[in-house]
Amino acid sequence: MKRLSLTALALLVLTGCVTGSDLQKLERSIEDLQDQVAELKRNASSKDEVQKISSTIVQQTQTLLKSNADMSVKVGEIDDKLQNTQGAIEQTNYRLDRLAQQVDQTQKELTNLRSSTRPPGPATGDAIQDEISVGSSETAEDPLEAYQAAYRDYQLGHFDLAIGGFQDYLKKFPATDLSDNAGYWIGESYFSQQKYREAIQRFDAVINDFPKSDKVPAALLKKGYSYIQLGEKAQGVVQLQYVIHEHPRSTEATLAKQRLKSLGIETR
Repeated sequence: MKRLSLTALALLVLTGCVTGSDLQKLERSIEDLQDQVAELKRNASSKDEVQKISSTIVQQTQTLLKSNADMSVKVGEIDDKLQNTQGAIEQTNYRLDRLAQQVDQTQKELTNLRSSTRPPGPATGDAIQDEISVGSSETAEDPLEAYQAAYRDYQLGHFDLAIGGFQDYLKKFPATDLSDNAGYWIGESYFSQQKYREAIQRFDAVINDFPKSDKVPAALLKKGYSYIQLGEKAQGVVQLQYVIHEHPRSTEATLAKQRLKSLGIETR
């Protein structure tokens, strides 16, 4: 309608029949059009900006989701490697301890033989035979072999057998250097079976029964994982933060930080 009015006014100007009132109307119409054009430009600019911002937000969200997914995968891979390394170190350390004990025992036996006042003969031979018999009876039920058998079951994914083997180990050898480890791997076996309540109980047993064990940080870490898997996120976060606070230089503290980051929780 305004475009038609302008055309009509233009004709009036050309024919010489334009009045002052007509000119004022023409000026107002031009001003209205200019305002509409400016408004259209502003709206178009705003829409472009909103569209750009929305596009940027979508891209950043996708990048963040991918980053969190990648982080979770990496944490899982590191945890698996850590478990395998722990098992190998445990067995190596135990072998070294056993060898040291055997060397010490052999030295004592040699000293006793040399200092013996009995003359050489059948008696000495009998004594040596007795010592060999004692040694054989001691190795008939070797703690390391029992532990290794249970750990092999764990590595093969035979978790029920592993749990039974480690429990049997703890009954027979409740106070060896591997007793705390046996308790820990029972918890890991339950965790692998997604029996998180049972896993938490076993990890608690390690923490309470062996408070100075080097397995305590790992037990605390997996307790946190277990709570998160059960949907009890708050309790899980508390456990992970406890690992960081109590064992700040441990590998488990690093894993706890990574898991918390994947949950959107930053730590110092």
